[in-house]
Amino acid sequence: MSRMPMLELFAGELRRLRGDAGLSQEALGERVNYSASLVAAVEQCRRPPREEFAQRCDEALRAGGLLVRIRDTLVRESLMPWFREWVSVEQEATTLRSFEPLVVPGLLQTEAYARSLHEGASPLVGDEMEQQVVARLARQAVLHRPSPPQLVAVFDYTVLERPVGGPEVMREQLRHLVEVGRRPRIHLHLVPGGVGAYPGLNGAFVLATPPDGDDVGYLDNQLQGHIVERTVDVNSLRQIWESVRAEAMPHGATLAAISEAAERWT
Repeated sequence: MSRMPMLELFAGELRRLRGDAGLSQEALGERVNYSASLVAAVEQCRRPPREEFAQRCDEALRAGGLLVRIRDTLVRESLMPWFREWVSVEQEATTLRSFEPLVVPGLLQTEAYARSLHEGASPLVGDEMEQQVVARLARQAVLHRPSPPQLVAVFDYTVLERPVGGPEVMREQLRHLVEVGRRPRIHLHLVPGGVGAYPGLNGAFVLATPPDGDDVGYLDNQLQGHIVERTVDVNSLRQIWESVRAEAMPHGATLAAISEAAERWT
């Protein structure tokens, strides 16, 4: 089943449940603390449902988890086929080591930043683009579970300077990084501007450590992502990771630098 039928299924079930409950769009909006215009937009497939919206509507309409299950399926099917396998690895990992030379890592992006990236860099438009934003944000739930993975994220200083979405979006994004960086199992490290050429400039990658078994790597490019499992390749990524990590600032100094950069986006 493709993304649009799943979106239509959610919209149709929302309309049916609302009608069975004898509620107008305005009345449902009041119960779930969202505007009637947003309820209408979801019911007309003009906006995909966010996680909190689906949960609140499910509870208000006593749907027994139906709307949440449809949305979960919608999110899964929004992922590119080649990315689904990696997301399953990511969701089960005990440790994630991420390097990004160009943008904020996906697990740490705000909604506005993620949307600006897709608007500027993705070939997708309209509903398909919006679904990718929803799917990216849904992946971040892994950081909020009772036993989240340890996330060590290294990124280049240019990430703080690239005006993705403009000053307001950047200020919100960098403040968000500082906030999440204060969580116990999240460690952020910035490669400072004074560092010249270093191995990480060859491209972004992630190393995931599963509960049992060997590390798994992930590489991304313009066309699709690639999962790395061969021992020799994983070992190469580990060596690159150690080189990159050695160039980066400590966690505390990184948070201070991000805070300063956030206030410069005025």
